[in-house]
Amino acid sequence: MPIPDVLRSLITASGPSGYEGAPARVFADACAAFAEVATDGLGSVTARVKGTGDGPTVAIVGHIDEIGLIVTHIDDKGFLSFIGVGGWDPVILVGQRVEVTTKDGVIPGVVGKKPIHLLKEDERKRAAEMKDLHIDIGAKDGDEAKAMVRIGDVAVISGEPVELPNDRVVSRSMDNRLGCYVAYEAARLVAEAGGAAGDVVAVAAVQEEITFAGARTVAHSLRPDVAIVVDVTHATDAPGIDERENGTHPFGSGPVIERGSTLHPQVFELLHDAAEAESIPFTLAASARFTGTDADAFHLSRDGIPTGLIGLPLRYMHSPVEMVQLDDIANAAKLAAAFATRLAGDHVFTR
Repeated sequence: MPIPDVLRSLITASGPSGYEGAPARVFADACAAFAEVATDGLGSVTARVKGTGDGPTVAIVGHIDEIGLIVTHIDDKGFLSFIGVGGWDPVILVGQRVEVTTKDGVIPGVVGKKPIHLLKEDERKRAAEMKDLHIDIGAKDGDEAKAMVRIGDVAVISGEPVELPNDRVVSRSMDNRLGCYVAYEAARLVAEAGGAAGDVVAVAAVQEEITFAGARTVAHSLRPDVAIVVDVTHATDAPGIDERENGTHPFGSGPVIERGSTLHPQVFELLHDAAEAESIPFTLAASARFTGTDADAFHLSRDGIPTGLIGLPLRYMHSPVEMVQLDDIANAAKLAAAFATRLAGDHVFTR
């Protein structure tokens, strides 16, 4: 299975939290073929497939931002200091090539640190911290660097997607362009089927990795009757992962339907029933106080929005080699679409 064109365009567009313009445009352009597209003041995109009646409005939500780096200082020799946008393990950054987005376009650079040959004994015994790293754009001095880059410019790790055996794909930004792709594809499937009883709205929400800001504003303005959030979760068939703590979600087992204190029990049951009725493989996961996804914002909006959560098994989260199996993504889109089209027009969500 080749990488779908829309997914490839999403995962190769640079868009850390607060700077999501490029991937948001990809999402909007793709959805415009079958939906009414709008953008809010923060940059989140909604794509509405009109319903056939007055049934409940369903929001299918992925977040469009990715983790990245932001330039905080440019020294006299032309080296860039930075901090993370979102959660990084600094060790992953060592030796990476990066793309810095500037007002004049994207420029290449590398993340550098002191070579091992020059490290003192105690320095060799500790992992690199972000303060030990810098970005080198090849500038001869600070003046040249400052003519190329400004404080507040952002960067992402550079690298093209790689297709592996067994329909497995590696790329940065899978977290969570995958969720946006599932929202897009689910809405497209609903439109292709002639619509659901109510409106189905695919959402690409901004700033999930830092504040859930996009989810908060979209939930408030859109006011859906029910929300299905789609985000990545940990595939548990990689070394070192304890299934007793993380559940059992290997590649090929399909989407993960989560249930827990903050997630609406009826939404869970409807997702569960849809998966069984449509013979879609799935596994289950449990959460308690929070999910760590946009679901934490949606379920608290206004007087409470009934919210469910679909997880996508992913290896090596928050790295440039995030890995997925494509049939899990396709099955997640089928599940979200089946939930929307099976939802009765007069359904009332109560606890």
